[in-house]
Amino acid sequence: MAKQFLIIQTAFLGDAVLATGLAEKLHAWYPDAAIDMVVRKGNDGLFNGHPYLRKLHVWDKGQGKNRALFQLIGELRKRRYDHVINAQRYFSTGLMTALSGGRETIGFSKNPLSFLFTRKVPHQIPDWRELRGKVADSGVHEMDRLNALIAHLTDGARPLPRLYPSEAERAQVAGLLGPQGPEAENLRGQYITIAPASVWFTKQWPAEQWVKLIKLIPKGQRVLLIGAPGDVALCGRITKEAGRGEVLAGKLSLLGTAALMEGAAMNYVNDSAPLHIAGAMRAPVTAVFCSTMPAFGFGPLHANGRVVQRAEPLYCRPCGLHGHKACPEGHFKCALEIGVGHAVAH
Repeated sequence: MAKQFLIIQTAFLGDAVLATGLAEKLHAWYPDAAIDMVVRKGNDGLFNGHPYLRKLHVWDKGQGKNRALFQLIGELRKRRYDHVINAQRYFSTGLMTALSGGRETIGFSKNPLSFLFTRKVPHQIPDWRELRGKVADSGVHEMDRLNALIAHLTDGARPLPRLYPSEAERAQVAGLLGPQGPEAENLRGQYITIAPASVWFTKQWPAEQWVKLIKLIPKGQRVLLIGAPGDVALCGRITKEAGRGEVLAGKLSLLGTAALMEGAAMNYVNDSAPLHIAGAMRAPVTAVFCSTMPAFGFGPLHANGRVVQRAEPLYCRPCGLHGHKACPEGHFKCALEIGVGHAVAH
């Protein structure tokens, strides 16, 4: 009987994108296996029509977090998975893993319920306090940490995430860009995208910096601003102050956004989900790191990825593994002192 795998990743959008690398590698090693996944409501759009997933379990916390959790656990137990792979370090997914009934339950040792797993592996991420005042360009990537969860089932090679926009989503992108038919292919590389928003203020390059960057982009290149519906106002402000640009935020699905980024000459992003979407599409990307660092392991995955950050060390950077709602020091130098000219891809 073919193996049954379950991958659990109910964190933010970027984390869900990275977890697709596990599905890719497991399918390569076990092409006949059934691979299922658990994601949070809102991230499920990433997986529409995914060729390697049998079933997508969606945890809808809006229906009552605990009630929905135990309903989901009941569904998982019925599946009798051979391997349950928890890509998170939180209690809720630890409970999901421990109660799944899986023959092998795998997760990170940092999960508070890891003592209930049959296999646990370390999740080694740099202590942000030890990186303060330094410029650290690289470290162990999160994809390598994820690979540790399945290395005993596969090998030591880094898995790579991938997304699969449908033909309908690609057609939607073509419609927004303009020409239809054979001439649409000529649009590839004729535009750049900017994803200016982030969940966290200190991970988001300020609007005035994006305005400066747009003004340095050659006039013949279209500038498309992308994001969620909640990002429309920010994108509108940037285009207005820059005197150019088109707001596509809120007009595309997650996979439609992925298809758009794939055809761009460059994608400019923060240290946020669009960085990982670009990576999953093998698309060129320039990632601006403000309060965080690529040394945490969430930088670009491919050779066509660039990192832009403050050139000189800063006594207060990084100020945490994640972002903050405001600069703890009140000056936000980690973002405001990034050279805009250096950010423009040549």
